[in-house]
Amino acid sequence: MSQTLYDFSAQRLNGDQQNLDAYRGKILLIVNTASQCGYTPQYAGLEELYRRFKDQGLVVLGFPCNQFGAQEPGDAEAISQFCQTSFDVSFPLFAKIDVNGDNTHPLYAWLKHEAAGILGTEAIKWNFTKFLVDREGKVVDRYAPATKPDELVAAVEALL
Repeated sequence: MSQTLYDFSAQRLNGDQQNLDAYRGKILLIVNTASQCGYTPQYAGLEELYRRFKDQGLVVLGFPCNQFGAQEPGDAEAISQFCQTSFDVSFPLFAKIDVNGDNTHPLYAWLKHEAAGILGTEAIKWNFTKFLVDREGKVVDRYAPATKPDELVAAVEALL
């Protein structure tokens, strides 16, 4: 039997283990994030999207990653503090992970396989690559880092 999103778990920023089965029936926007990136202001748009649609079933999941230009150098406390004070982030944040290479988090290995990028490449190109997942746990689409969260409104609404 093939894996689904709900077969994975990941460590939350606070250290707790989170089984992704807890998000069954939700629409998910899964994003690899960084605090010192040109795309970092997207935290504001992600939070806005989350607040706008969370009561209808959208959950944004942020996965900090330091693999692109070392733009997420902080520890969990620093990441949490930055996201809280700079962008008032209330969506779930997870512990820092690798999205490429030998230590790729299993969730990201699965996401990349389910929705390859440009020219079929699976590698994540930069921070703020986004995966939209439907209520059944299927990856609907993959969006480039430059795609702003407000550009995803129609895609999210279509799944609500």
